[in-house]
Amino acid sequence: MAGRIEDYALIGDMQTAALVCRDGSVDWLCLPRFDSHAVFAGLLGTEEHGFWRVGPAVAEDAEAPQADRRRYRGDSLILESEWDTPRGTVRVTDFMPPRDGAPQLIRIVEGVSGRVSMRSALRMRFSYGRIVPWVHKVGERTVAVAGPDSVWLDTDAETHGESLTTYSEFTVAPGDRITFTLSWQPSHKEPPALPDPEGSLEATADFWREWVEHCTYHGPYREAVVRSLITLKALTYAPTGGIVAAPTTSLPEEIGGVRNWDYRYTWLRDAAITLSSMLRTGYREEARAWRDWLLRAVAGDPENLQIMYGIAGERELGEAELDWLPGYENSGPVRVGNGAANQLQLDVYGEVTEALHLAHMTGLSRNDYASLLQIKLINYLEKHWDQPDEGIWEVRGPRRHFTHSKVMAWVAVDRTIKLIESGDADGPLERWRELRDEIHRVVCEKGYDKERNTFTQSYGSQELDASLLLIPQMGFLPPDDKRVIGTIEAIQRELSTEDGFVLRYPTAGEEAGVDGLEGDEGAFLACSFWLADDLAMIGRVDEARTLFEKLLALRNDLGLLAEEWDPRLQRQVGNFPQAFSHVPLIDTALRLTASGAYGG
Repeated sequence: MAGRIEDYALIGDMQTAALVCRDGSVDWLCLPRFDSHAVFAGLLGTEEHGFWRVGPAVAEDAEAPQADRRRYRGDSLILESEWDTPRGTVRVTDFMPPRDGAPQLIRIVEGVSGRVSMRSALRMRFSYGRIVPWVHKVGERTVAVAGPDSVWLDTDAETHGESLTTYSEFTVAPGDRITFTLSWQPSHKEPPALPDPEGSLEATADFWREWVEHCTYHGPYREAVVRSLITLKALTYAPTGGIVAAPTTSLPEEIGGVRNWDYRYTWLRDAAITLSSMLRTGYREEARAWRDWLLRAVAGDPENLQIMYGIAGERELGEAELDWLPGYENSGPVRVGNGAANQLQLDVYGEVTEALHLAHMTGLSRNDYASLLQIKLINYLEKHWDQPDEGIWEVRGPRRHFTHSKVMAWVAVDRTIKLIESGDADGPLERWRELRDEIHRVVCEKGYDKERNTFTQSYGSQELDASLLLIPQMGFLPPDDKRVIGTIEAIQRELSTEDGFVLRYPTAGEEAGVDGLEGDEGAFLACSFWLADDLAMIGRVDEARTLFEKLLALRNDLGLLAEEWDPRLQRQVGNFPQAFSHVPLIDTALRLTASGAYGG
């Protein structure tokens, strides 16, 4: 049985990622890319769908023991888990070296004290747990083959097969180090090179140490900020610069519910705000790589801008259900692909333009095509900004005139006007100034409820929406505007949980609501960070700091956050770890530091 979502650790090589549970079981790994089929899919099913557990040996019918301690080695993605047993202490180090050749998952078992009996149980199941591979020996190596894929196991421990599983039993004493390396290779190619686990460990530690040294943030809660930055780096697909929203699919927004989506793609929105956080903390190379990815993905067709693409810029992300997987804690269906890719979400134009604007303002080397793209986006938006859309939350109900979408259309026009005013682009300046004013006027007339003194989710609606918290952050209205303050206070009253965390919008339980879906969901962590930002902006900094620290307390023991928090079950829900949670954590820390909200 899979662990709780917060029981998992992330390791990765900037091309794919694995989730390692507290009991030493790798329950999720897609090879060779984030969006490839899973080799271990036990996270979304049972052990029959693939896992790899390394830990102290126990009786066959006993539950695998949880690690007594675990941590990342310094500022890295090298995971160290330790078990205290009656006979001694053992440490397992798990990591994936930044790739130079075949992708590798390396596990090093080290005796710390006494003599500890250990066991490795490796059950590879290709195609998301559906296909049992042909497992055989090639010399001293073990290989599993199915169709185009092969996975190679190299270890100094003896192995044997039983019940379609590869086992190793061994004992470690102080100073003993037993290594296991799993490598993927196309099945038609020669075997991957023999691994060097110890050398790879040293190289991986050096990589992360050097990368973190570029961080320019040295304020309060630096540990939380750096861990979030490392997580964002881990979600970046190094060959192209694309950034996945999360490395998982179908972790539910409600345990037992149907709100289960595939997040292993590059959302322009998520990637744009990630770029902003990277730029603000000193990571210009990542920002440049994402900008280049954007220009390739959009190419010469900005009129058909998608809200998301594959990590190499692929456009076709057809959605399907995997009916052989029961889902995380029976939360079905399990989906791969994402049908929302072809939705109209006008806010994306604003997020992309804001990111390009920030890159320009922070001195990222000029790219003439980026400026041309920005102009083309506004040419399109000028003709379509007043259409209804599916909005930031990708509703699967009817299109509406979402207020946030119109605000972000205003942002797109405003930032492009600034680009033209700087002399770095040409465009119809006066006409677009008039357009900016028109969008602003219409939003304030149709998206604002005068009686309740709050902006609303869509024109003429009564519902609220947490995305309205971005109005002052985007500069649409100043923080001290009574309409801004009224909106913040309305969201606190109507969308906040007892703990003060924020829901995205009202859901309809058993009925299909505005999003076209049944069921409920947890508090959306990004929205809760947005509320902390707004409270700081309107001068309620003590309240902002209190909320921020409560949000930090929701992180698991390794500093990781999923998409949402279930206030009823008191646990993390949604895909994990989630870029859209870690980015606003960084931004809120920067804002609170700048506001002097910390007293040292």
